[in-house]
Amino acid sequence: MDSLFFAVPVLGVLGLLFALFQGQKILKEDSGNERMKEIAKAIAEGAEAFLFAEYRILLFFVCSLFLCIGFGTKSWLSAVAFIFGALLSTLAGYFGMRSATSANVRTAEAARQYGMKKALSIAFSGGSVMGMCVAGFGIFGIGLFYMLTKDVGVLSGFSLGASSIALFARVGGGIYTKAADVGADLVGKVEAGIPEDDPRNPAVIADNVGDNVGDVAGMGADLFESYVGALVSAMTLGFLLEGKSIEGVAFPLLLAGLSLLACVLGSILVLTLGGDNPSKVLKMASYSSAAAVLIFAFALSQYFFRDLHAAFAVTAGLIAGLAIGAVTEYYTSSSYNPVKEIAKQSETGPATNIISGMAIGMRSTAVPIVLISVAIFISYSVLGLYGIALAAVGMLSTTAITVAVDAYGPIADNAGGIAEMSGLPEEVRCITDQLDAVGNTTAAMGKGFAIGSAALTALALFASYAQAVGLNNINVLDSRVCIGLFIGAMLPFLFSAFTMSSVSKAAFSMISEVRRQFREKPGIMEGTEKPDYKTCVSISTKAALREMIVPGVLAVLAPLGIGLLLGAESLGGLLAGALVSGVMMAIFMSNSGGAWDNAKKYVEEGHNGGKGSDTHKAAVVGDTVGDPFKDTSGPSINILIKLMTVIALVFAPLIVAVGGIL
Repeated sequence: MDSLFFAVPVLGVLGLLFALFQGQKILKEDSGNERMKEIAKAIAEGAEAFLFAEYRILLFFVCSLFLCIGFGTKSWLSAVAFIFGALLSTLAGYFGMRSATSANVRTAEAARQYGMKKALSIAFSGGSVMGMCVAGFGIFGIGLFYMLTKDVGVLSGFSLGASSIALFARVGGGIYTKAADVGADLVGKVEAGIPEDDPRNPAVIADNVGDNVGDVAGMGADLFESYVGALVSAMTLGFLLEGKSIEGVAFPLLLAGLSLLACVLGSILVLTLGGDNPSKVLKMASYSSAAAVLIFAFALSQYFFRDLHAAFAVTAGLIAGLAIGAVTEYYTSSSYNPVKEIAKQSETGPATNIISGMAIGMRSTAVPIVLISVAIFISYSVLGLYGIALAAVGMLSTTAITVAVDAYGPIADNAGGIAEMSGLPEEVRCITDQLDAVGNTTAAMGKGFAIGSAALTALALFASYAQAVGLNNINVLDSRVCIGLFIGAMLPFLFSAFTMSSVSKAAFSMISEVRRQFREKPGIMEGTEKPDYKTCVSISTKAALREMIVPGVLAVLAPLGIGLLLGAESLGGLLAGALVSGVMMAIFMSNSGGAWDNAKKYVEEGHNGGKGSDTHKAAVVGDTVGDPFKDTSGPSINILIKLMTVIALVFAPLIVAVGGIL
């Protein structure tokens, strides 16, 4: 059995080596002319400066929480695991972001020289580095730490480290990118009437930087946290509920390692096939990886347990994840009626655009919730709480390929921006726009996948918490539990209010600066003066770092405060309330934002009046409202519910010892 555990970190290293190979291959590609290199350098430097500034703040937070874990739980091994999880999450985000900023300009140049197939290959290669780093570091870290300690209990510290970094990366990156995006759109497109990514727009570099720090580094940290949380909860419940069975620990861990291998093969399939239909190729990679995972799941289930119950639980989660992605595509892709409906409603102004987008976002919660419920029912029926944890592992088993497909989108978006700012021929922009349109849908599908997996992961972590504190059931008629439920249900709303308000404040500063530059430098519009890009980058950076603190502190203090004041049962109520309302809010906000975005692009393609029309202006307003919905608040909520649950799990010994002060 020890040899099987040894294979897990080895498989993680293989994934990381594949990421290194892809990264080196990207660097060998042509990065274009001097103007393209100059723009790409400004984007890369802005993204790196933001990440390092963010990491300096996180260093203080991580050190403080390290001491709290050590002294609060008396488990310094858990505290060390926390540091280890935070470090690997940071590395995954950093390397993924570096790869994205290397691939963007090379994607644009490949589109200019060779066309769609080569551009798709480079953009996907850049995304695959992020995907392989997320899964590779996750498997390597958990596998190595378990081999060294043989203690599943301390792994909750590793999960907390991943969750802490994810929250700040998502919130900080989301505030950064949306402050720049809103400023660039409202002043550039609506007021000045210039195209997206026009080099005359002072906020254009900050907007492209935001794609990398929010949609690549932030998204990678988000799914790293889900991936780790699902594995840790499955291993913990496998150990506790399967009669302290080593097989219950080994099955999810080895499945994750072999799933990474399946995703490597899926990535090779994309790079080998290429083609002129990026959507078809990317879907083929996802489905082929999922098929390979199912084969591994059935083989391992028979090997470890002599039955197929574990495989059925994994299958339920995996199929639910793929189905949620398909449903998300329906509600956010311009190929289907919901987005076309928003575009049609935009003909009568911004108000009807926003009403329609909100209605579609609310409607989009129904089917994913049913799918998650079916996955829970099937997995619980075959293996109880352990089955639910395995369903989460199944849903996240293709994380490497899902992140690769998701991160491909911002790279394609950046490539289009570089093409526009460099004055490349129109046919180049047509290719990058096609890649970007698919990228918008894959990004929305990635967010749907992340939210669905968050629901199952949080539920599995909640089950681990219940086992740790001896909580067999929750009595909703108990006043303390009822208080916890209400406060928990309120927290995603309060958290979203903080993050939305942060984007609004940052965007206000950005809009004021862009207007100032247009007013005081009339030569910008005439092409005789250069915009001051650095000031806009600085505004987004400072605002994001300042505004991410309060939501992050809220996520940590809320579960600790309720647990210590009112006890373990009340905290259980809080976690349940946050899970239910948080999943609904996250789906609604992410899908509304994605639908608004693609409705705007649908109009820009020439439908319902086309660019420059009143319909287009209304669609831009809707897209601007949707930006913080889909890229800041919505994705951050799923981290909130998991972070609060893992905080409860790590500090369970302290909460039980105190027993509730009131």
